[in-house]
Amino acid sequence: MDFIAILDKCGNYGKFQVVILLLYGYTNILGSLHYFSQTLITFTPEHWCAHEDLTGFGVEELRTVYSNVSQPSCTLLEDVINGTGIASEHGVCTDWIFIRESGFESITTEVTNPCPATWASSSSPFSTFHFQLNWVCDKSHQPALGQSLFFMGSVVGTLTFGFLSDHIGRLPSLLLATLCGAAGDFMTSFVYTLHWFAVARFVSGLSTDTMYYLMYILVFEYLSPKSRTFGLNIILAVFYCFGLMTSPWAAIWIGNWRRYLWLASLPALGVLVYPLLICESAQWLLTKKKYDEAVACLKRVAKFNGRQVEDSAFDEFVKYYREKTIEEEKVNSQEDTFLGMFRTPRLRRFTLTLLLKSVIITLSCDVINRNMEGLGTSPFKLFSFTSIAYLPAGVAILLLQNKIGRKGMACTALLAGGIITTATGCLIAFLDPQQNAVLLAIMVALGRFGATVSYDAEIQYAAEILPTSVRGRALSNIHVAGLASSSVAFYVIYLAQYYKPLPSIFISCLMFFGAGLCLTLPETLDKKLPENLADGESFALNESFFYFPCFHRRQKPKENAVDTA
Repeated sequence: MDFIAILDKCGNYGKFQVVILLLYGYTNILGSLHYFSQTLITFTPEHWCAHEDLTGFGVEELRTVYSNVSQPSCTLLEDVINGTGIASEHGVCTDWIFIRESGFESITTEVTNPCPATWASSSSPFSTFHFQLNWVCDKSHQPALGQSLFFMGSVVGTLTFGFLSDHIGRLPSLLLATLCGAAGDFMTSFVYTLHWFAVARFVSGLSTDTMYYLMYILVFEYLSPKSRTFGLNIILAVFYCFGLMTSPWAAIWIGNWRRYLWLASLPALGVLVYPLLICESAQWLLTKKKYDEAVACLKRVAKFNGRQVEDSAFDEFVKYYREKTIEEEKVNSQEDTFLGMFRTPRLRRFTLTLLLKSVIITLSCDVINRNMEGLGTSPFKLFSFTSIAYLPAGVAILLLQNKIGRKGMACTALLAGGIITTATGCLIAFLDPQQNAVLLAIMVALGRFGATVSYDAEIQYAAEILPTSVRGRALSNIHVAGLASSSVAFYVIYLAQYYKPLPSIFISCLMFFGAGLCLTLPETLDKKLPENLADGESFALNESFFYFPCFHRRQKPKENAVDTA
């Protein structure tokens, strides 16, 4: 009796699965607050170099004053004559006029006194000291530097927690990763220099995406195969969308980037109750030959679901895996490792393709999701309203993935995303953002839709191709490759300083290439998924690059013999 059969007896879509899916939803909210916190705290509003004659001027008046100046945000004015600014030939701008979004103080606009009130006395050397970030003009690269350190931390964290997930378990690694990221966000809210900002963002980045995919694996391994697509994608769509849509408004309501980071970090303490409600992955325990602990977890699932399972069923289950382990050890005495996936030709090809595809999809998603400035409307509102794309993206996966297959879904999403991104770049090049803000917002939403479908489809697709014995490590390493590429996302966005459509052109080319890569991977729909490296090497043998289930007659899977997702 294998795992699918015993899980069916214990309940593969009962109360336990409902609870673990709700916790997965809560993790998605935490992930959305954490992952895009850097974007929200570094939004740079429209601004101009300050001048004493501009006091009391409105937005339109300021635009008129600077209408004849090539770089109004960074050019120091000599004088203002008849409502027209005269640029100074000497001097550097040191003060700016910011049109803050609903008064929100971002990290690029903050002017504050970091010293305690007791220091600010007439005899104190700090009495006139104030701290001014103003990361604009010649300092505009500094938020990107902080973001790069954030993703460098994510590389270290993903490797570390991925390793831990396959050695100490999915659940404790999830708790450590989530709390580590929250600690980094909390630390960031108290820093006042670029160096400490970079350190805090590095710590925050240690859990980037790790908390999400560890919870994903845990849910994946406890859900009924037929329910995975529905459960995982509908929860992701609803809860992640909720987090993204509400976070900009929460930031505006709070009014300050430091206090917003408190909001993003403190709810992470809720993960401390997870061990009271759910248990460790039984499938992972089986790969570690911890049969008694696996049985204890399954009995807990059965009790939670109100199922009565005879001890003989568990005895048969343990006997099946003990015998299977003995047979595998006779053939191969080496323990399955991630590096082992490079020893055989087919697994090596699958692994390299998944690594490269992760780079393409993660970088594309990051650039599309974060490139919200200079499009004719408030970046906060644009980010919030276009986040609704996560809902139809989840529904699209739900309706299509089990019909056209994993490969078809991944390939089509990347192809469509590339076309939309190309069209968006053309519109940015030839249209005035102020007069076409609605059209550009629609195109941004469509781009986020394609990127989201690609990203969500890629996660499940990769998890099904990877053997169970190395799923945690392999998935974490694949995410590392993607997250490492995210460190250059802000620099790709910065290309718009030279030519506004450049980020869209670059990303669309990547997405087209990624669509072609999908053709080289096997289809996983209605197939027994590999449990070890040997299974992975022989998986989907003799399947052509252009095999799609929707174009071929699908055979009905045998009961308890096929692990679909």
